[in-house]
Amino acid sequence: MLPIAHSELVQLFRNRAVLVTSLVMPVAAAVFFIGFRDVFARIGSVGYVAAVLVFTIAAFSLYATTVTTLAARRQDLFLKRLRSTAARDASILTGLVLPVSAIALVQVGVILGVFAAVGGGPADPVLVVVAVLATFVMMLAFGIATAGVTTSPEHAQVTSLPLSLGVVVVASWVGITGTDSLPLLKRLLPGGAATELVVTAWEGGVAVTDSLLLLAPTLAWVVVAVAVAARLFRWEPRR
Repeated sequence: MLPIAHSELVQLFRNRAVLVTSLVMPVAAAVFFIGFRDVFARIGSVGYVAAVLVFTIAAFSLYATTVTTLAARRQDLFLKRLRSTAARDASILTGLVLPVSAIALVQVGVILGVFAAVGGGPADPVLVVVAVLATFVMMLAFGIATAGVTTSPEHAQVTSLPLSLGVVVVASWVGITGTDSLPLLKRLLPGGAATELVVTAWEGGVAVTDSLLLLAPTLAWVVVAVAVAARLFRWEPRR
């Protein structure tokens, strides 16, 4: 697994297009949101800004890059060659997505750290960590599932776009309007419950047990995405 991860990390830093998608764009968006944090806080709340930062990194640095990476490795037959070795399927996939996941986690840690320093820290840092990890697991599972219907790295720009933009839109909707209205719909949409969890963890004022209940919809989406990935993922190029 680790040799695969090291090889993939080298490939990531050699691919300028992936670097722009996974590093430059999310960081630029984060700088924008942090720079105008007071404006966005008036529209929603400080917790809303934190949630948008989390989902920007999760959608583009993690999810979109995962889809592109797996589609590229399938197209150049690297997946097929790896599967002919003694490595298990789970180890192969873990090795391939580990660098992307690590980069995204470092990004979100640094960005949230900067935001906390300039805009005020979270009320419950541990709960924020739990919310971020749950969000990242969900988006990673979505990435592997989406890669199953993606034929090439170029096609990944099309297949990953709806969900990338969708979760950011949901995060903005829930972060701005809250869940007093349409609570079930907002919490069941991908990213809705996770957004509410980030907001409550950052703002405080909600019992931890009530907040942890918001993990259920996110984990349910993980189960759905894993089931879809198991059914649709292909190790060889689609013909």
